[in-house]
Amino acid sequence: MRRIVFVRSSRLEYWGCSDCAWEFKPIGPPEGQSIEEMKRNYERHRDQDFLVHVCAQHPRKKKA
Repeated sequence: MRRIVFVRSSRLEYWGCSDCAWEFKPIGPPEGQSIEEMKRNYERHRDQDFLVHVCAQHPRKKKA
């Protein structure tokens, strides 16, 4: 079962899928009237994007 994971590398930090190369890419700055509202909106957008992505459209690159 795939799950959303936080990925850290030496150069990047992002939310991604445990089963494919999908990465969450926000389309703009967080929206809301408070930090809490911005956080909720960001997380809702991230979670919705994760739920509708298709792993087959984001294959992992094979290591050479």
